Amino acid sequence: METQSQFKFFIVDDDIFCANVYNQYLVNMNYTDITHYTNGTDCISNLHQNPDIIFLDHNMEDISGFEVLKKIKRYNPNIYVVMISGQENIKTAVDALKYGAFDYVIKGNDVHEKMGLIISKIIVVKEQLKKTNPGFIKRLLSIF
Repeated sequence: METQSQFKFFIVDDDIFCANVYNQYLVNMNYTDITHYTNGTDCISNLHQNPDIIFLDHNMEDISGFEVLKKIKRYNPNIYVVMISGQENIKTAVDALKYGAFDYVIKGNDVHEKMGLIISKIIVVKEQLKKTNPGFIKRLLSIF
């Protein structure tokens, strides 16, 4: 039986209802290591916990999703950040990807399906990275 790779997730959303829904999706997919932050500042100050994947709301009160995204990427470019937005806006999507988001999702009824697909994509990317250049990963890890 294939063991599911366990990821550490951060959910960053000031909408508690949305955050709980995302949390439930992840639990349904058998993920257990999930932390919720209601604002970007708390997320940034906890990056030392080394999350693998962050679901980041674009529109938050304290600090914009883009600012949080840039800070996450500066802290550790290997964290997969998925930007979640309430409104469909091509510029926002393009900017999210430009600043290093792995993907961009619009809030809606099918978010859970998209989350599942994105996590599958991340697993594939991580596997590919391991295969293509294990030496590089080892060197990278030895720095820390």
